[in-house]
Amino acid sequence: MISSFRRLTLAGLLLAAAPAAAQTAPATDSLAIRRLYDEALLRGQSYDNLRELCTKIGGRLSGSPQAEQAVQWGKREMEKMGLDRVYLQEVMVPHWVRGAKEKGRAIGAKGKGVDFNVCALGGSVGTGGKLKAQIVEVHSMAELAALPAEKVKGKFVFFNRPMNPVHVETGRAYGEAGDQRRSGASEAAKRGAIGALVRSLTLTHDDYPHTGTMRYDEAVAKVPAAALSTNGADQLSQLLKADPNLQFELDMSCQTLPDVKSYNVVGELKGSKYPDEIITVGGHLDSWDLAQGAHDDGTGCVQSMEVLRLLKASGLKPERTVRAVLFMNEENGVRGGEKYAELAKAANEKHLAAMESDGGGFTPRGFNIEADAATVRKVQQWQPLLRPYGSAEFNAGHAGTDIGPLKAQTKALIGFDCDSQRYFDLHHAATDTFDKVNRREMELGGASMAALVYLMSKYGL
Repeated sequence: MISSFRRLTLAGLLLAAAPAAAQTAPATDSLAIRRLYDEALLRGQSYDNLRELCTKIGGRLSGSPQAEQAVQWGKREMEKMGLDRVYLQEVMVPHWVRGAKEKGRAIGAKGKGVDFNVCALGGSVGTGGKLKAQIVEVHSMAELAALPAEKVKGKFVFFNRPMNPVHVETGRAYGEAGDQRRSGASEAAKRGAIGALVRSLTLTHDDYPHTGTMRYDEAVAKVPAAALSTNGADQLSQLLKADPNLQFELDMSCQTLPDVKSYNVVGELKGSKYPDEIITVGGHLDSWDLAQGAHDDGTGCVQSMEVLRLLKASGLKPERTVRAVLFMNEENGVRGGEKYAELAKAANEKHLAAMESDGGGFTPRGFNIEADAATVRKVQQWQPLLRPYGSAEFNAGHAGTDIGPLKAQTKALIGFDCDSQRYFDLHHAATDTFDKVNRREMELGGASMAALVYLMSKYGL
């Protein structure tokens, strides 16, 4: 009952969560972290910033006018925060355009057609008008390689391997199924196929195709590649069983234009004791063009900005320099991450750690850490301080794509980890919109990130 609830003191809350470790944790740290969470939950600005980014700008594919608007928005918003420094880093990025809405249609022996929701995979070539051919269905690259040449030549290869639902960590299922999207078109072309149709990488069953980047092998012909929704993939598989001679007609006008100039957006709070030691925290500003890019990765950007605001608003001047970076071009090139690392190396900067949020704005769980064993153990010593807030799962694991190029220049790469069960329902699809984000979940994530940044800034690694 609410009337019988007894408010715990901060020290009592910490001791209740982890008695042994909490006794060695300075009381000032638990108080400081409580201030960060109070500020986030009472006056957090991530949600309102995300609303503006998503609803006023929308999808922000690299090279697009919307991506440029997002750069200016990020710079303007961080300047309003009164940071020590806000600046842009120039980077050349790919410029792929989707063109007119794609069309897909299955045509049976009697000429009867069934329309399908399709979308071009990022980086695909167009079809040059309507492209029609028979279909061969496969569930793995090995199955494709084992087919006789005459079974593939001149056809669409339909990659219909679903994400494995038994994995509790959905990112694992995504990674296992991702090869068909990334390299399916080129593998199909090696066998003489004229195009690739790929089951969307999502565990949900709906009618929304999910895009995502694909890469061509320059040694083989470039053939068009399109994603089918999961419902569409199931339907096409059933139609093929009933009519093995079924044909598919695909019409896509996508194309790759010359690279264009864009920017990373960087905001900085200078360290009070060790200004030359840098902690980076970031997300990627670009998104796919089908939706507003809310969870991927608008939430990561506004949470990274919020880390600086929370530290500043809570009066917790960082002892080491903290940078928020809104990286450009994670989705189809990682040019922003590479440029940031390149400039850091050229300037001989000392990077202590880099943190990334690129798993959506869902309920916080903790952090994944890429570092040597001793560093991982040091970070894990702070688990008791974050346990009362549900963010104490500190595990060795992949930290993030944009901070990956910094690996040789920093002691630790750290990925913010949140509940993943709904992420791939929305990932790279038209459903990734602002209304799918929960204010409280996202603000808790920003506070979790700020808490760990505060601890690293105070104690180092």
